[in-house]
Amino acid sequence: MSDYTIKNLTELDDVAAGRGVGLEARMARSALESEQVGVSYFRYDPGTRAPYGHKHQVQEEAYVVVSGSGRLKLEDEIIDVKQWDVIRIAPPVVRAFEAGPDGLEVIAVGGPRPEEGDGELVQDWWTD
Repeated sequence: MSDYTIKNLTELDDVAAGRGVGLEARMARSALESEQVGVSYFRYDPGTRAPYGHKHQVQEEAYVVVSGSGRLKLEDEIIDVKQWDVIRIAPPVVRAFEAGPDGLEVIAVGGPRPEEGDGELVQDWWTD
């Protein structure tokens, strides 16, 4: 393995394709051959809400809103988010984003996790 790796997030496979309308997700951990950190890009069309929530067993994550605005549901709390907000979320907290009228772009950064992953999707979690 090289001492560094460079990848363009927009050139990675969209892992959300077919999982939800108006949502794009590109995960770079494997592409970067990273052992300690994961970096992912999420884009939501205006008004789009993630079709599921998710949580982790051990992986802490931080999210940076790089453009747009929207809302973030953390367990039973819904908060407004805007460009350049940074949100740290403990592993067991179920979370999901919803884009505002201008859409939403988010970079997620995660710490070490088990090799097989530790994310758990929670279907039909944010309904109102």
